[in-house]
Amino acid sequence: MHPFARFIQILGKGRNGMRALTLEEAYEAMQMIACYDVEPEQIGAFLMLMRVKEESAEEVAGFTRALRESLPTQGKEMAPAIDWAAYAGKKRQLPWFLLAALILVRQGYPVCMHGMNRSDDRVYVPEALDALGMEAANSLQEAMEGLNETGFCYLPISKLSPLTAQLIATRELLGLRPPLQTVARMLNPFNAPLSLIGVFHPNYAAIHTAAARIEGRRIVVCKGEGGEFERIPDRPLQLSGCDQGELWDESWQPLMQAGTALREQRLNLHHYCEVWEGDCEDAYGEAAVVGTLAMVIRALELERAEDAAHRLASRWWRDRHRSDSAREAIL
Repeated sequence: MHPFARFIQILGKGRNGMRALTLEEAYEAMQMIACYDVEPEQIGAFLMLMRVKEESAEEVAGFTRALRESLPTQGKEMAPAIDWAAYAGKKRQLPWFLLAALILVRQGYPVCMHGMNRSDDRVYVPEALDALGMEAANSLQEAMEGLNETGFCYLPISKLSPLTAQLIATRELLGLRPPLQTVARMLNPFNAPLSLIGVFHPNYAAIHTAAARIEGRRIVVCKGEGGEFERIPDRPLQLSGCDQGELWDESWQPLMQAGTALREQRLNLHHYCEVWEGDCEDAYGEAAVVGTLAMVIRALELERAEDAAHRLASRWWRDRHRSDSAREAIL
């Protein structure tokens, strides 16, 4: 019997016989996949069974650990302050979270953003970067240079881990969400001290924070607009995190009256750039940026109180174009 078959057996022994993988089993299974020591049919069966069962925190932690060890970033001397997962894309609203990330860089907090894009009607980070006159990294080397030179990089998962990109792409073949959607967000390739993760389905927030606790990592998770780490200004916010092995949850009040936000008929990146440059206003967009910044300020513990975090975030938004050499480097 093929060595990998035992993991499929564990997941597929029927309603009464199946169980979740342990941390060690999940690590070993993904390590075998990362070494291409499995057959294509086995990967398909494994991913389908995982989807039916849904991944546990132990499985996510084990998968993440194995995949992270396979990354070419191991041993690289990089020091971003923030790891930012951006995998969902935006359909209803513009990617305001990217502007929050650029402001954080200008405040001295280097950001490594990683994600993916599909051929659909969503706006993904590379397209928004292009509108701002910036570029996504085309290689690990370019990402490292970007972090060193400007304090920001966006690295597609296909350039960081082709295997992870291939496993995520099985969604198009199988029609099922693979657990790699969860794992990719947890990768933190440059070992930043803080990871930011947005989810669309709230139940995944608990899986992420519990996996981070197992891994001894510091993360903050929110149900963000479109599934990205972005504040929805006209809704209450549930913010979840893990810090030094302790899980925490907070509820924040809406920033705008419920129902204020309208779905954009067409996501206009020209308008997006004008708002960034201060040439026009967008009440929703500015609230989304400030709200997103406030979440990160809370995560960094620069301010712990909701109101204080928003005051500081508002000041950072107003001051985003004050010129000095460090700030001019990024745009």
